[in-house]
Amino acid sequence: MFGMDKTKQQEETIRTPEGLPADVVVSPDTRRGQRLPPGQTRTRKWPVLDASGPPRIDLAQWRFRISGRVGREVEWNWDEFLELPRVKVFADFHCVTRWSRLGNLWEGVAARELLARAGGALPEAAYVMAHGYDRGWTANLPLEDFAAEDALVAIRHDGEPLTAEHGGPARLIVPRLYAWKSAKWVAGVEVMERDRAGFWEANGYHMHGDPWREERYGW
Repeated sequence: MFGMDKTKQQEETIRTPEGLPADVVVSPDTRRGQRLPPGQTRTRKWPVLDASGPPRIDLAQWRFRISGRVGREVEWNWDEFLELPRVKVFADFHCVTRWSRLGNLWEGVAARELLARAGGALPEAAYVMAHGYDRGWTANLPLEDFAAEDALVAIRHDGEPLTAEHGGPARLIVPRLYAWKSAKWVAGVEVMERDRAGFWEANGYHMHGDPWREERYGW
């Protein structure tokens, strides 16, 4: 499914971190002189891209769970999740299909905050598997990228609640990797000792997905 959110058209001038409130976490890539990774083209729109459309999610049944190699497994319902401390993150967003949307302002719960509330990752932990509500969808990524300061589970984008088309009610945002790693409709993460391929990785996409190295496909 591919479309455009016409309500999210950006201005021509590229947003920069200058002038942001002091409490906003600034993703390091937004300070680069060249904001577009190799092979990417800027879009001012907000493309809608997914395999088969958003799943139906009942907020009364919504849960986010951290499991695996952590001090203790933790689960929150929607009301509990909304009570967690929030952060705002200014970050760029790079899709593997070669478009980039620069200067997004996300709001949600920091990934490292969620890890801390699960007692932290155990010493042997090195990877994370994100699980989505969309028919068992998964994406793997290094724990280091998941726990980065600019990674979060977002519930708002550019000042508005995250819509279903863009992964609402909550989606993972990992700005330093291609956007397929930022799982839409996220249901939880499994912290792992060893890497394991997620959905797209098992179908030929790169296991890491660094846009600055053009890690699009293959291992």
